[in-house]
Amino acid sequence: MSRPSLAVWKFASCDGCQLSLLSAEDELLTLAEEVHIAHFLEATREVAPGPYDVSLVEGSITTPADAERIRHVRSISGTLITIGACATAGGIQALRNLADVEAYASLVYGHPEYISTLAESTSIAQHVPVDFELRGCPVEVPQLLEVVSALLAGRKPVTPPHAVCLECKLRGAVCVMVANGTPCLGPITQAGCGARCPAFNRGCYGCFGPMETPNTASLSDHLHDELGICDDDLARLLRTFNADAPEFRAEARRRESIAAARGEDAT
Repeated sequence: MSRPSLAVWKFASCDGCQLSLLSAEDELLTLAEEVHIAHFLEATREVAPGPYDVSLVEGSITTPADAERIRHVRSISGTLITIGACATAGGIQALRNLADVEAYASLVYGHPEYISTLAESTSIAQHVPVDFELRGCPVEVPQLLEVVSALLAGRKPVTPPHAVCLECKLRGAVCVMVANGTPCLGPITQAGCGARCPAFNRGCYGCFGPMETPNTASLSDHLHDELGICDDDLARLLRTFNADAPEFRAEARRRESIAAARGEDAT
């Protein structure tokens, strides 16, 4: 029986999620024994023609060409999995969604008339049906291997829906927000990183995006009322790797509205 074919695709991104797969080394060799890696330009220029059983897609959609190409990728993929914050929530480049892209282009490029771009950076799921989303900036290798292994075994992938706070408890890390008054998005961020930043006495930056049913308003109110974080900084805290994730985006806008009502600037 022939091995299932695997394709890896890049859109607007830093390549970090693809590099995570390459960094798996021994595990990647084992994976290569189970699947035929048919398209992975980060690793090899050899490309086997599709269709492909599984496609891993990194990056957001930022140009008309991207929007057309992702539809083609979807049409030749049996299962399509988006990997990383760019593919699942527009990525750090989704900050452009809050600004005038034409004004940015005129400042950055000598001939902006040659630039063909969309007004917003959007997730893959806003353009085509997605079978599974794998969070992170970048994705964690164990989770990536779990998803691919689950597909090969015909079962549902096991990825944690709970908050980073539970991972802090499991590894015995002291809560940086309670102990040190450090702003932390751990209570509203999906687990998956092993609470890496809090374990090193830093607040969670929200790399994995919002957890299931996050109480973003409660956390931001606490950060404002108890820790004295201003609305401007709260909006910025929510606008990093997953700026366009709906829950983070909505709360950042709420903080701006509160600041505007107070006559403050929270852009």
